[in-house]
Amino acid sequence: MTMRDALVQAMHLPGDSDTFRQLQESGLAIADEDTMSRAIHDVYCGITADHEHPNEKDHAQARAMIDALQKAAASQSQA
Repeated sequence: MTMRDALVQAMHLPGDSDTFRQLQESGLAIADEDTMSRAIHDVYCGITADHEHPNEKDHAQARAMIDALQKAAASQSQA
C-alpha cells in the first residue's frame, strides 16, 4: 500500500480527493521513511554522492527526522 493510499484510507477520503494538493499548497508534506530518506539523500548527498539511492544512513536519518517531527507535533497539540 502506498503512503497516499494509506492516508486516503485512514482519512476515509474518496479516491479522487484533492486533499494532497491542498496540503501541499498549505506548505505541508506527507512523508514516510521511504520518501524522507529519498529527500535526505537528494538534499544532503546530491549529485556528489558515491551512491545512487538512499543508503542505510539516509534511512536512519529519515527515521530520526520523522520521530522528531512526531514529537514536535505532539508537544504542540498539548500546549
